[in-house]
Amino acid sequence: MQSIIFDYAVFLLLIGLSFAVLIYSKISGPKEQTKADYVFASKGSVSMGAMLLSIARGFLGVKVFLGYPSEFYYRGSGMWETLYGMSLAFPLVLYFFLPVYFNLGITSVYQYLDMRFKSRLVRRLASGTYFIRSILNLGVTVFTPCVALKTVMGLPYWFSIILITSIAIVFTVLGGLRSAILADAVQSLVMIGCSIVIIIHGFFIAKGPLNVFEVTKERDRLDFFNFNMDPTLRVSTVSATLGQLFMSLSMFGCQQNFVQRYFSMDSQKQVEKALWLTIPLMIFLFSLSWIVGMVIFTVYADCDPRALGYISEIDEIIPFYIEDRFYFLPGFMGLVLASLFNSGLSILVSNLNSISTVAWEDFVSQIPIFKGATEKNQLWCIKSISVITGFIVMGVAFIVAQSSGVIDASQLMTSATSGPLLGVFVLAMFFPSTNWKGAAAGMISSHLMTLFIVLGSLSIAKEPNYLPVSTEGCTNTTFSPHIEPIFDIQYNQYKMSFLNKTHDEISSVLSTPEVESSSTDDILTMLYSITYMYYSLLGTFVTVFVGVIVSYMTDLWSKEETTNEDLLHPMSLKVKSMCTGEKQRYVTDGKHNNGPSTLPMTNEAQPTPLSSVFTVKSNSSS
Repeated sequence: MQSIIFDYAVFLLLIGLSFAVLIYSKISGPKEQTKADYVFASKGSVSMGAMLLSIARGFLGVKVFLGYPSEFYYRGSGMWETLYGMSLAFPLVLYFFLPVYFNLGITSVYQYLDMRFKSRLVRRLASGTYFIRSILNLGVTVFTPCVALKTVMGLPYWFSIILITSIAIVFTVLGGLRSAILADAVQSLVMIGCSIVIIIHGFFIAKGPLNVFEVTKERDRLDFFNFNMDPTLRVSTVSATLGQLFMSLSMFGCQQNFVQRYFSMDSQKQVEKALWLTIPLMIFLFSLSWIVGMVIFTVYADCDPRALGYISEIDEIIPFYIEDRFYFLPGFMGLVLASLFNSGLSILVSNLNSISTVAWEDFVSQIPIFKGATEKNQLWCIKSISVITGFIVMGVAFIVAQSSGVIDASQLMTSATSGPLLGVFVLAMFFPSTNWKGAAAGMISSHLMTLFIVLGSLSIAKEPNYLPVSTEGCTNTTFSPHIEPIFDIQYNQYKMSFLNKTHDEISSVLSTPEVESSSTDDILTMLYSITYMYYSLLGTFVTVFVGVIVSYMTDLWSKEETTNEDLLHPMSLKVKSMCTGEKQRYVTDGKHNNGPSTLPMTNEAQPTPLSSVFTVKSNSSS
């Protein structure tokens, strides 16, 4: 009883310290006099280490601690191989995305699309895609720590969701990006420390790392390099690599909250250094969570707590393990819960900052009543949008609470929205021949196709496909005496239904029966059955393919069409010149080139200053 009280005290204390850190950073840091100070953080006010941790945590989120260990425990190592795609994405972003728009002086990365296509429609489609994806993913982020709070403290989901989002709204109003980055860094260090403690303690219980490896291998948890090309498999080496590569490119190269962090650094060289250093840091953080899953599975290999009714959802295995095995260490559970709570909080704060910025720049600021607003009024408008967005995220979190797993929900939402966003940036940077009509048609077509597949997949009952678990080694002393099963009334009957069953029988009882399709050869059924890992790849392909075709059909090569060459990747210009054998007509500002451009100007005009591109108004057709 004293240990539980101490855990609660530590939990409340650490949440209080988070407020203290926010207030301190607010007082000690540079004052937010303008919108740019709030959105980007003052140049040089954030250290390289804090930025690295923030970028890594911004991508992995709280699922790195809670979701991936449970994924390994009940489904194996398949998702581990998404690490290949993540790692490949950073060099591609570094050499193909950053050189194009790092020095453009933009507030929203989607301003680039407006500059490139001279179309508000394309910009708003991209901004809307980012807005929807962020809202959906933040719903998962908010819900994730609520799982732990419910498992250990018994707090209902609705209470935890309201608590986290309410505090995040206050944080967002009080502080800008600098506060969120510092909070990300602190929470990252705490979570790393907790993971290391769990691993070391687990190695001791499991009789060493070698035994952990052998047990997980014998129970079919380690399944690497599965090159099965079946697109309906939930995850394989091929789908994990390709799918995650396209998802990561969309996030790191086209998503506001990450590009916003790049813009907050002093120079492009500093960003390059940060991205290269992020790769080993991300590998370390990512792998750490999977090792935690290996350790916990080894400890419970012969007595699964879910099979005995101690937990109801797979994502509850981490908080249950800590409650069960760390009762001797007062305050550790409180530390873990507070870290999960604060991690979800800091990620929500930083993303609310980015979302509200995009909403203001690309939508609200275009309303006549808001045009000409002063810097101070713009800042307050962005904060007001953050408050509204926070309540929307709260509603999404309630919906996510009805889903069947943190990892599945997160991957599905990210993959379904990554393709159109990545595809339109690829069109803008690498296809000089494309216009706003093609870009808009490509994005709309991609969204419709993805939505069609997602809705269709929901109509097919799918087996959860959990790996076999065992209860053969269960005894009266397997779990700590202070832990009670959640199935109080029917516990004995529920427990006895598993004690004499084989691994496969237990797995089938815990899984949802598969509903057979009326026609296995039906094309639509096969389309609906495609794993969500490929949604980002399909969406990107459709956007680019439709964009190129529509651009060609709408007479791209009219003499009125010119593109500032600084808005294109240099490689695309060289390829285009080699393919056509002609020097194409592009305008240039001459600022970001090492020398004068060799490309002729349209109508013998002088180079167009890049600053003028920012003030280009959308054509009436868009």
